Amino acid sequence: MKYFDFRSDTVTVPSIEMRKAMADAEVGDDVFGDDPTMNALQERVAKMTGKEAALFVASGTMANVCAIMAHTRPGDEVIVEREGHTFVYEVAAPAVLGGIQLNPLPGDHGILEVGQIEQAIRPDDVHQPPTRLIVLENTHNRGGGKIYPFDNIQAIAEFARGKNINMHLDGARLFNASVATGIPIKDYASQFDSIMFCFSKGLGAPIGSIIAGSREFIRRAHRIRKMLGGGMRQVGILAAAANYSLDHNIERLADDHVNAKRLAFGLAQIKGFTIDPNTVDTNIVVIDVSASQYSVSEIVSKFKEQNVLVVPFGRTFIRAVTHLNVSTDDVDQTIRIARQIFG
Repeated sequence: MKYFDFRSDTVTVPSIEMRKAMADAEVGDDVFGDDPTMNALQERVAKMTGKEAALFVASGTMANVCAIMAHTRPGDEVIVEREGHTFVYEVAAPAVLGGIQLNPLPGDHGILEVGQIEQAIRPDDVHQPPTRLIVLENTHNRGGGKIYPFDNIQAIAEFARGKNINMHLDGARLFNASVATGIPIKDYASQFDSIMFCFSKGLGAPIGSIIAGSREFIRRAHRIRKMLGGGMRQVGILAAAANYSLDHNIERLADDHVNAKRLAFGLAQIKGFTIDPNTVDTNIVVIDVSASQYSVSEIVSKFKEQNVLVVPFGRTFIRAVTHLNVSTDDVDQTIRIARQIFG
């Protein structure tokens, strides 16, 4: 039975070619630093991002937690966007594990302005936690895959440098932004003290994310990874998948963006579905269904009955994400199914 799975770009499965690369990978014990395939991947990403070193981790959440903790001490404060992944989806890990307070600011589709951040910086006051880090997310998941404007990033980075505050990029889907804008990964990374991105989303690998930064930062992050139980052994099989994704699955992200826009135009014609296709920057489509006669749960259920999988995305929203296992024909069939169900 064929499912049209738009729940996330994390549902991608490795291709036959990627599986072969994994099977053929040369491996060693990575905790001892002996895995040659992993070492090569980390060196590759460091060069790609223009950073001194890189560290593979199990997930995007682990990447962000390691990075935030490596930049801070207990009692520090970190500025984040209110709908950002670090605030919404990481189980309060910085507070629970690192004794770190997050200061969430409201953005426009996840985008903050430098003036907002300037007003949020804590004064040098014994009563208040010092602001140590600013975290931006690009693309922004809950912002509907919104691309962070590069001039915004530059302005925030310049301000942060003047205040001696570090910058971390949650770039889980950064390659989507890079492909859509033509801005190289290295240019994005140059504005941040640390950067992470995921292999297991649009790039199509089964597991893993990576952090890049200075050697000293990665040394601290490595220790934190171990603390979190993230030290793995013959992990070259995962590094091989990540390398394959970098070799073969970057430029094709443009296809996902085209399919997302196509899906948005189609669903915008459905009664009770509100979406402006012009706001779809990359591969995420967020639909407001508040004008529908059906609730979010009913819409998700009715789609599932017809083998279309989407997710609730708030009280009045659903989300659909395009990826390498979703074809243009799948998108067209999904639009037809939506018309049949909802008119």
